[in-house]
Amino acid sequence: MKDIQVPLFHMVMCLSNAVDLVSPTLDDHHKRTSFIATSIAEEMGLSDAEQMDVLMAGAMHDIGAISFTENLDSLWFDTDNPQLHAEMGFRHIRTFKPFASAADLVRFHHVRWEHGAGERFQGCEVPAGSHIIHLADRVDMLTNRRDPVPAQLSGICDELETLSGTVYMPEAVSAFRSLSKRKAFWLDATSRTINRVLFRRAGKESFDLDMDGILNMAMMFARIIDFRSRFTALHSGGVAACAYTLAESMGLSDEECKMIRVAGYMHDIGKLAIPREILEKPARLTEEELHVVKCHPYYTHRVLDSIDGLELINSWASFHHERLDGTGYPFCREEKNLPLGSRIVAVADVFTALTEDRPYRAGMTPEVALEHLKDMAADHAVDAEVVGMLAANFCQMDDVRKIAQYVEYLEYQEFSDTVLV
Repeated sequence: MKDIQVPLFHMVMCLSNAVDLVSPTLDDHHKRTSFIATSIAEEMGLSDAEQMDVLMAGAMHDIGAISFTENLDSLWFDTDNPQLHAEMGFRHIRTFKPFASAADLVRFHHVRWEHGAGERFQGCEVPAGSHIIHLADRVDMLTNRRDPVPAQLSGICDELETLSGTVYMPEAVSAFRSLSKRKAFWLDATSRTINRVLFRRAGKESFDLDMDGILNMAMMFARIIDFRSRFTALHSGGVAACAYTLAESMGLSDEECKMIRVAGYMHDIGKLAIPREILEKPARLTEEELHVVKCHPYYTHRVLDSIDGLELINSWASFHHERLDGTGYPFCREEKNLPLGSRIVAVADVFTALTEDRPYRAGMTPEVALEHLKDMAADHAVDAEVVGMLAANFCQMDDVRKIAQYVEYLEYQEFSDTVLV
């Protein structure tokens, strides 16, 4: 197989698209904030590298919110504790090395300027990019895209001017005032092709991720997805480890094993579209709620479909609820159209899920989970050969799952203890 190379920019846009699943009413808000903030940064004379950090941080600035709230709409301006979701976002994205500097911008993007006192917060230096994103976030939320921008412009600028020096950095407000006079700025900011606009802005500062980089970013994705609920906090790590070990045992190449681990980490991105009250409902789901749940692999597929080069990983991740007899969901694919990678992820997903506690049931013992998988194989739901490989290496598979989930447990506890206080 040829080496996979994926632009970091495309992965960032993928994450931004995933956040939109939580609150569709804010469709492309993070991208628009990213564009407005990057434009302000350029107007203020920040370096290319600093502008790239602003671009990435703007595209991800509210990802911490999905760890503790279903209503991103409520974060349209300073809430009772805006620093909470900013700190959570910082702790999520700092785990991926290329985002180290962008993480600081996310961490402080709700710090008020307070006549210069906002240059520091709780003993830490606040980057100018954080103040720029704070302003850009507010600009986008003040802009009604259903109405012509020129009619709104005076009111937007007047409000920002009133808050300049107290809430917002004056230099950033001044830069925005200059930008706001350019019609092309608003056309770009409200464009339906804003991905292309941002990609041009990224320019030479963008770079490609190899498979190891993709894997590291996928681990970050998994934390954002899973940490929404204590019932799913360890899930993707267990699936990824189990799928990787199954793939090794079945003779897949090193590259393919890494790819299937990525698929394991990212298979539940679509669950961001499921409200937490459904994920944590302590009773049987209604037919309507079950329909919502069964849509999540579709959303996984659509989010990953935006990244050229991840087509095979996408199919392995998105088909994990398909059945060999064609009665799975949401694509109803039959055996001949289900690649081995997706069959491996499906078995890893079932094995891991059955051993985990859920709001409506306690987790099964690994032995009982294996017997359930054998019944599913006999019913032509999952691949019997993959289940046989799991059974033949049962102790190793179970140990790998437990170790991976214990590591996830420690990370979740640290995350909860340091942020959710």
